[in-house]
Amino acid sequence: MPGFYARASQVKILAVMHMKPLPKSERPVVAIIGGGVSGAGVAYHLARANGGERPVIVVFEPRAELGRGLAYDTDDPAHRINVPAAKMSLQPDDQGEFQAWIEARDAVADDPGAQQPDGMLFPRRRLFGEYVASLLRPLLEEGAVLHNRAVVTGVERRGRRWSIEDDKGGVTEADIVAIATSHPPPAAPGRLAARLADHPRFVADTTRPGALGVIRPHDRVLVIGNGLTAADVIASLAERGHDGPVTAISRRGLRSRGHAPVPQPLFGDFLSDATQSALSLLAGIRAAISAAKAQDISWHGVIDQVRAQGYDLWQALPVAERRRLVRHLRPYWDVHRFRIAPQVEAVLDAAIAAGRLEILAASVADARIEGELILCTLQPRHRRQPLERRYDAVVVTTGPAHGGILETQPWLAALAASGRLMLDPTGLGLACTERSEAIGTSGKPDPSLLISGPLARGTFGELMGLPQVTEHAFFVAREIAAKLGAKVANTHPI
Repeated sequence: MPGFYARASQVKILAVMHMKPLPKSERPVVAIIGGGVSGAGVAYHLARANGGERPVIVVFEPRAELGRGLAYDTDDPAHRINVPAAKMSLQPDDQGEFQAWIEARDAVADDPGAQQPDGMLFPRRRLFGEYVASLLRPLLEEGAVLHNRAVVTGVERRGRRWSIEDDKGGVTEADIVAIATSHPPPAAPGRLAARLADHPRFVADTTRPGALGVIRPHDRVLVIGNGLTAADVIASLAERGHDGPVTAISRRGLRSRGHAPVPQPLFGDFLSDATQSALSLLAGIRAAISAAKAQDISWHGVIDQVRAQGYDLWQALPVAERRRLVRHLRPYWDVHRFRIAPQVEAVLDAAIAAGRLEILAASVADARIEGELILCTLQPRHRRQPLERRYDAVVVTTGPAHGGILETQPWLAALAASGRLMLDPTGLGLACTERSEAIGTSGKPDPSLLISGPLARGTFGELMGLPQVTEHAFFVAREIAAKLGAKVANTHPI
């Protein structure tokens, strides 16, 4: 493919902690923007590819280690993985690698709450980041992967190559670019953000380090949103000793569900007669749940089967039906698909039983600051009469603002302005092909610009759960390797 084997001119990168120029080379350069699990996974599998010309792999990530990203770079002891360790791995063909890694190092010896009565492990999230970082470390030491600890400030196409500028003054020329950035931060409703911005306990972005530190032990807290992030916030507050009342609201009042008490078999078949209607798919899922219940199988087995067949089901839906599904059914899917860890579920159950946690189907109609208080007008979903409530703190946990991804970073906005990127029609991320090649406003894919991870969700359908993210990282690495004439390995001894 023209351009991929162009001469790699002298490139400056920030290798680990200092500026270090790359030597002149005939090798192609692959730049990966984002060093969380998705970006680190692409680098890991690409570095281990066999055959073809071995590329120079540069990962742009300002954090000290590759593989942590936003999700796994947390010291909060209440933040736990929400998938059993036995089902988490960077290897698509070895789901148990993370648990084996834990057992080989006795890595949860200081975390007695990690193991559940059934033997399943739900360790703290930071531990998974350590596992991924440990796999990347040998590749970094031998130079197979280069870590540029910098923030990308500009990406521009120049001739057959990409020019990438960073905030350390470096300029990297690359033949292939993989965009593996994290989710955009949550977006508070405009009126709410404007009216509460000056309050010291208005937390608009819980991903900021120490964001919850402003909340006092007895504060009355309003949590806007009711998904995984809300559950994390409530568990984190409890871990800090917070005992004040908490109200968690969302439009439908749905709470994230937990795992089944015992593993459930997959149930149902949604592919034999794959529907092209979101409503028909919903009807099929409901019928399968009823049939499963008659056989003493919980809804977990049905939802897991939908997830397993999700890619093909998503591909069968026309774009208009995908939009309808996202608009009307996504909240119901999310609370059943993305389950909270048992430890977090126990915290929420205890808070509800004690009367400290109230979950409402409502939205914020109005809010204002009055002294140290926040006065909120809540509009319940099924009531005309609004509720007037006083809170000491308000926390936004509405989830990633996927529709605003192009505005979150200037270089993404610039690529969109130049016609090289655009939003996916479903509004879930960036438009790309089934080979993960970015689609610009011309409608044509760019084989040298790939999308890895959750930002490709609009095309692939299910890219938010960790197992799917790691599988997609392997897929993207394989696509890049194929462009370079190599073959990605799929085995790895611990």
